[in-house]
Amino acid sequence: MAQIISFGGHTPQIDPTAYIAESAVIIGNVTIKAGANIWPHTVIRGDESQIIIGENVSIQDNSTVHTYPALPMIIGDNTLVGHNVILHGHSIGKGCLIGMGSILMDATEIGDESIIGAGTMITKKKVIPPRSLVYGMPAKVVRELSQEEVDGVQSEVKLYADLGAEYKKIQGE
Repeated sequence: MAQIISFGGHTPQIDPTAYIAESAVIIGNVTIKAGANIWPHTVIRGDESQIIIGENVSIQDNSTVHTYPALPMIIGDNTLVGHNVILHGHSIGKGCLIGMGSILMDATEIGDESIIGAGTMITKKKVIPPRSLVYGMPAKVVRELSQEEVDGVQSEVKLYADLGAEYKKIQGE
């Protein structure tokens, strides 16, 4: 069973349809909505501010979600967060893909339907427009995404939602 830990008077609120891996750690002021899937060794720490994880969001293995004081972390519906990502106090729009190993610093905002390439570093207070392809260290907007690319992300969202449901059955939930 995942470690679900109350902190500062807040207990994580997890929709019963969400899949939470047994090795995940979820602390404090966290809301996880329907169909979300949280994979092994992910840490979600709502100890400084609120974290809201939208419907059908996938946060993959070894990722860390934390907050900046007084700045909530909001991840929009139908977003994929790849393996080994660090998210720290900002907002991510709906339908985004955050590539493996990316780091998003304090007070960043990612517009809806954007792709952040693997290994990208989004620096403090950076605002990314909707439907952007972004990569680099530091990050640069490369171009606008095509509808085909946006649709591809949503195909992956469905894949992970289905995988999460299957793993939930295996865990006997």
